[in-house]
Amino acid sequence: MFVSVAIPHYNDVANLTHCLACLRRQTWPSDFEIVIADNNSSGGVAAVQRIAPDARVVPAVEQGAGPARNTAAAVASGEVLAFIDSDCLADENWLTEGIKALARYDYVGGRVIIAIGDPARITAAEAYEAVFAFDFKKYIEKQHYSGSGNLFVPKAVFERVGGFRAGVAEDMEWCWRANAAGYRLGYAEKAIVRHAARCNWSELKRKHDRMQREELLLAREQRGWRRRWLLHAALVAASPCVHWLRVLRSPRLPGVRARFKGLQGLIMIRGYRSYSMVSLLFTGRSAG
Repeated sequence: MFVSVAIPHYNDVANLTHCLACLRRQTWPSDFEIVIADNNSSGGVAAVQRIAPDARVVPAVEQGAGPARNTAAAVASGEVLAFIDSDCLADENWLTEGIKALARYDYVGGRVIIAIGDPARITAAEAYEAVFAFDFKKYIEKQHYSGSGNLFVPKAVFERVGGFRAGVAEDMEWCWRANAAGYRLGYAEKAIVRHAARCNWSELKRKHDRMQREELLLAREQRGWRRRWLLHAALVAASPCVHWLRVLRSPRLPGVRARFKGLQGLIMIRGYRSYSMVSLLFTGRSAG
């Protein structure tokens, strides 16, 4: 089976270099190609091609990760599309385990492990992300979608479902379309990529501001969305009362200091998210 690894890229050459190094160490026994869709980076396609001479680099004119993934998928030659982001590091068995899981499901998402820079100096943002970020198992098994930073889809399925939409939470929306078309989503726990935790408050705010704007656009397409949005905001505000125990029990937070930072991050980000959701609803702007 020939596989195409699809990577959207925008001004992230340093991380892309590490991502490519991991892909070159894959244990997948057959040939595979790497397709990088450059999304109008300052150095352009030529700068990316210099660090990726063994990859196919194509320009993605429409801005956004979703359109860039669509561009990579459109030119890919593989029977299977393996989506990964430029700031992710794939374990050496990533391709092998992801393809193996496709024998059981129509398309699959893998596992994402959060990497902490210096555990001895962990920040509140890092501690929060270590516990709560990129919980693909929950996304897939309970919310029925996978993030597109670790996603395996037969190209024929991708073409039938159609590409990612721009401006919305594109991975969530794409998976819901695939599910509605009758395709079964599965979790490939051993198909692992690693992603660095956001290390400070401003990075974490930017992440959640972007996610909430995209999710609001999706929510508006459903009947009764205002009531559900406000209910969701209230549940987010109350969630530290339930999730504090998850922080204290997390094996990802070694020591008392790390757990304290995790609680601090939980209270800060959930409070900010709830306030920002209400602000978006009534003013159209994030709280930040």
